[in-house]
Amino acid sequence: MRFFRDLSLSAATAGFVAVLVGFTSSVALIFQAAQALSATPEQITSWIWALGLGMGLCTALPSLWLRKPVMVAWSTPGAAVVASAALAGGLSTAEAVGAFLASGALITLAGATGWFERVMDRIPMALASALLAGVLARFGLQAFGAAATDLMLVLVMLLAYLLARRYQHRYAVVVTLAAGVVQALASGRMAWQPIPLALAEPVFTAPEFSVRALVGMALPLFVVTMASQNLPGVAAIRTAGYAMPISRLVTITGLATLVLAPFGGYALCLAAITAAICMGPQAHEDPARRYTAAVVCGVIYLVVGLFGGTVAGALSAFPRELVSAIAGLALLGTIGSGLSAALSGESQREAALLTFLVTVSDVVIAGIGSAFWGLAAGALALFVQHYGRSRA
Repeated sequence: MRFFRDLSLSAATAGFVAVLVGFTSSVALIFQAAQALSATPEQITSWIWALGLGMGLCTALPSLWLRKPVMVAWSTPGAAVVASAALAGGLSTAEAVGAFLASGALITLAGATGWFERVMDRIPMALASALLAGVLARFGLQAFGAAATDLMLVLVMLLAYLLARRYQHRYAVVVTLAAGVVQALASGRMAWQPIPLALAEPVFTAPEFSVRALVGMALPLFVVTMASQNLPGVAAIRTAGYAMPISRLVTITGLATLVLAPFGGYALCLAAITAAICMGPQAHEDPARRYTAAVVCGVIYLVVGLFGGTVAGALSAFPRELVSAIAGLALLGTIGSGLSAALSGESQREAALLTFLVTVSDVVIAGIGSAFWGLAAGALALFVQHYGRSRA
């Protein structure tokens, strides 16, 4: 099978790192969102089952089909929207499921009609690159910010990364992760706990549709997922140089959300941060073989979903500083490439820089994250500086 011929250690490691970063960096928000809806422990496990299954299938199958690294994630800012809307509106779990279905229908419509892809086609590459660099830069900063609580771990991982980049650059992430795990074990930072091996069981919740849930949760969830997740997700794909059927991929995430919403799959979307890990040269030098990293990531997500709490406990054993450091170091190359592409053209340099700075500021206005506002600021700068100039 071609997949096994194309698979490499670096790609498999990139897939694992993507899961480690994606899961541990935001799973707490998932628990908060579920708890805000007064979900039972069984329902919370069902949420992990639904999200893991959705991300796994929507990542692995299209990647095998297209032979390109398609990366799908849960909507992290969407989880924050669910939690805040649940607390503010006193919504029930059934009303939330109705909101998930409505949001999933809107995402499906956005993909099926092609309007989202048409909007993305009009965004200059410089702004898309700056947007991606801004989204990823926060993880680069967190990598070195982790030195405040575990200096030795960060220094060991940084040294391992630099040496590997010089002598075995293809395996830099593999070596860095191994060095971090060894240091964490030596310092007693790995939080091993007895974890029972058990399959997760899905729990079906019948939807209930109400105006307050549609207005207070469904619409904000849709807007945030499209603006704060799918937007940088497409930027990651195009910055990496891949041509993909964006409309079909967005439609797939919307349909998967519709199917899994009654079990807790509140919103699936295109990934940006984990996509950058699997789409960059650290996954494989040959872009045509990087899809294997996405497939590995998808398979691990499937295992996460099927075994729910068991895998969650295993991944949670890694120290927070190790996760921050490996994420930031693995993304250094992509951040650098994004900034280089964004600032290479003088005519769009200021607009791209403005996009980068607003995005990296992590500002949230009207519940919408900085990725959207960064792009809006860059587009405004281009309009003010260049509109009508050629005709003049």
